[in-house]
Amino acid sequence: MARNTERRAAIADAGLSVLARDGARGLTHRAVDAAAGVPAGTTSNYFRSRDALVSGLVTRIGERLAPTQADLELRAGRPPSRELFAEYLHDIVRRLTEQREVTLALFELRLEGVRRPEIAELLSAWQHAAFDADVAFNRAAGLPGDRREIALFHYAIDGLLFDRLTGPIDPETATDEIVEMLVAGLLPAE
Repeated sequence: MARNTERRAAIADAGLSVLARDGARGLTHRAVDAAAGVPAGTTSNYFRSRDALVSGLVTRIGERLAPTQADLELRAGRPPSRELFAEYLHDIVRRLTEQREVTLALFELRLEGVRRPEIAELLSAWQHAAFDADVAFNRAAGLPGDRREIALFHYAIDGLLFDRLTGPIDPETATDEIVEMLVAGLLPAE
């Protein structure tokens, strides 16, 4: 069973690579087979339809972009503050930037969702669940900001990452500096 789980993840990772490189139109079972270096038909054994493949990619995006237990333990137990919130935000931006291909694949799916309602529905459910989890985490940790501020940070981070991954308008300003400016501008001083 573990081998099948590992192979499924490897095939999904190959699918994310295809999606990031070739866009939604290039995402085919055959292209994923080639990218994964597996025999023809292997992807369709794990993901029977294109919709199943896209669903599997959304799941894999969530797995790949989630914070590790070590990431969370690093900050656990510290008193809540604007600075701690900023550290969490820096970690999110770091993960999204380091996993460039995964982030680009997510943007590709979001754009494809504009044209295909079934993808939009799948992504919407995933995004809403992730957003609700972010709000719940923030509240449980006692961090500043509530649902409204978390939404504003989502909008800002999506824009920041899109800018950084596709050609920054201000390449001289470091991404970390921009994150600090966002925190300063969106969260009231303590």
